[in-house]
Amino acid sequence: MWVYEKKLQYPVRVSKCDPMMAKFLLEQYGGADGELAAALRYLNQRYTIPDKVIGLLTDIGTEEFAHLEMIATMVYKLTKDATPEQMKAAGLGAHFASHDSALFYANASGVPWTASYIQAKGDPIADLYEDIAAEEKARATYQWLIDMTDDVDLQDSLKFLREREIVHSLRFREAVEILKEQRDQRTFF
Repeated sequence: MWVYEKKLQYPVRVSKCDPMMAKFLLEQYGGADGELAAALRYLNQRYTIPDKVIGLLTDIGTEEFAHLEMIATMVYKLTKDATPEQMKAAGLGAHFASHDSALFYANASGVPWTASYIQAKGDPIADLYEDIAAEEKARATYQWLIDMTDDVDLQDSLKFLREREIVHSLRFREAVEILKEQRDQRTFF
């Protein structure tokens, strides 16, 4: 179904080792409003969405996996040269003890990812409004992450991700209008 190109959707650069920022970024890795939850939400919802917008959910869900890969790369680059003492000081001591430098789907507080983060109501319009809310929450989180770092290289990648959330929100809004129009059309026999 997919063709994987061995490069990131957008380049990820970091200027310095920063385990604290890596910890904050985990929110977008394994958090309720993060990229994993978004990808799985959209790819699951597409099975009960009308054909007119199924491709949108497939496309955006797939792109969210690319964003997940970018976040993983950021976390890796921010921690690859960190000492155990730096990991502990950043609040990642428990993570380091359990996983060393391996990534694990958990939020910034260390709470493991759970399927309860995603929603699929089966009503296309309700699901799309859920998706709009998810994109807007991710956009807000990216803005806060941008504000939390002085690393201009990292900010660049985070700004790219923030802008993609805006585009996704707009596309979901368009899909709502398409489905509302379809719902409101009268059927004549």
